[in-house]
Amino acid sequence: MALRAGLLPAGFQGADISAETGEIMKSDFRITVFEGDGIGPEIMAPTLDVLKSVQGNGGEYSFSFETAPAGAAHYAKTGESLPSSSLEAARNSDAILLSAMGLPDVRYDDGTEISPQIELRKALNLYAGVRPVTVSPGATSPLTLPEGKKIDLVLIRESTEGLFYTQGRGEVSDAEARETLRITRDVSEKLFDFAFSLAAQRKSDGCSMGTVTCVDKANVFRAFAFFREIFYERAKRFPDIKAEHAYVDATALWMVQKPWEFDVLVTENMFGDILSDLGAGLMGGLGLAPSADIGDEQAVFQPCHGSAPDIAGMGIANPFAMILSAGMMLEWLGHRHENPRMIDDAKRLRTAVDAVLGENRYLTRDLGGNSDTNSCAEAVIAKLVA
Repeated sequence: MALRAGLLPAGFQGADISAETGEIMKSDFRITVFEGDGIGPEIMAPTLDVLKSVQGNGGEYSFSFETAPAGAAHYAKTGESLPSSSLEAARNSDAILLSAMGLPDVRYDDGTEISPQIELRKALNLYAGVRPVTVSPGATSPLTLPEGKKIDLVLIRESTEGLFYTQGRGEVSDAEARETLRITRDVSEKLFDFAFSLAAQRKSDGCSMGTVTCVDKANVFRAFAFFREIFYERAKRFPDIKAEHAYVDATALWMVQKPWEFDVLVTENMFGDILSDLGAGLMGGLGLAPSADIGDEQAVFQPCHGSAPDIAGMGIANPFAMILSAGMMLEWLGHRHENPRMIDDAKRLRTAVDAVLGENRYLTRDLGGNSDTNSCAEAVIAKLVA
């Protein structure tokens, strides 16, 4: 799944000269790692091994991983879910890998769950939540697709405002409770430009015909009418991409009945939160669902699933979503820094995961198998180095 090209930033270190263009190319990447809660550390460790295996193949780039504390367990010990030092490390890194966060029995005083991943999105203005929905050849989808049809769509979820805007600040009294949905022109314009650019890249790569669907509830809420109006304004900047709209309830229906007709979907935060889990269901489960939250300068890559504390420490957690999220990081860095080797390696990583899933030999319990976490990751590495 192609993301978007990024500009080469000035003032970086660890660079060399591109043989093709003669320009300076960044080759040493600093990655901030949040190991997470529950099964988080168990799926992060083999994912880093996979990345080390990929980078060691050609020697054209390298990673330095810096682990930073955050999460529910850290909050339980210190009273901080995302320390300022961890946020600063994330802000100054080239990309962020974040594993599953949160524990059901550790909550803020208002009763809501510990969610430093949302804090990161807001602090770093990571407005574009990218949720690819692709059914691997070996995955078991609940849908039986018609001959010649495939599921290959991308859900773009606005990640900083919408109904999540007043997270932790909602008004509650004995008589009623209120949350505020906020949609701004500035963030919406960036979001839609991102979605149209992604559709153009996918069209260029031969992945789709180039369509962006605005998913909203403009027939009921003025805020979503405003959202849709901005969508069509930005669509004029991309005349080669088809722009259309759909109500969120109808979209949920069509994602089950005819998901092959969608290309890029773009929507508000809460709607995207719900539809992305529906998309994961089409793929065979949350254990196969990677994601990214991307802004102008920074990006976080994490699996869509939770921390599964009931199986923590048992070594049986599904690592594929975390590994695929790392693949998305490779691709994003490759486009951002104009490094074709990283883009190729991202494709190799996805192909390796697909091959492992297709063999039906190394599958965790949630996928109907009995393999452990490390054996699944080792199988991916074996494909990469073969």
